[in-house]
Amino acid sequence: MNRLPRPDPVRPRPGQESAWAYPRPPRIESTDSHIVIRLGGRVIADSKAALRVLETSHPPVYYLPWKAFRSGVLEPAHGRSWCEYKGEAFYVTLRSEPAIAESAGWFYPSPSPAYRELRDHVAVYPGRVDSCEVDGELVTPQPGDYYGGWITSKVVGPFKGEPGSEGW
Repeated sequence: MNRLPRPDPVRPRPGQESAWAYPRPPRIESTDSHIVIRLGGRVIADSKAALRVLETSHPPVYYLPWKAFRSGVLEPAHGRSWCEYKGEAFYVTLRSEPAIAESAGWFYPSPSPAYRELRDHVAVYPGRVDSCEVDGELVTPQPGDYYGGWITSKVVGPFKGEPGSEGW
């Protein structure tokens, strides 16, 4: 595996944040940004009451309340994963006929105490749905299959997930 040295962070301009200024362990923040997720040509989630999880070298991950998703969109999926901070994650498949996005979202039914705010919220991989928007801006997915960060013009990197970034 080819490892890149820890990169020099991009200097944020006014109105931007650096992913390298985010903490580790991650921090949760409420946001009133307008979040819209589309699949199968339809809006499947819409919220102005999301949470952002901010972690060093990662773009924000947005968690929307379950109630922000249209009825019937979320289905249990196979697989689980473990986060050293948040605990055990379970996956969901998103369905908006005829589109199906297998294991495109995840949630923490019993998050660790420091992350209890994430209970009853779902995060979505932006690269597995038609589109995700933050305040009308189309999101670019974080590089790599494992990560679920949402890149907008308001956050600068470089971002973990790029080839060779495993050692950052």
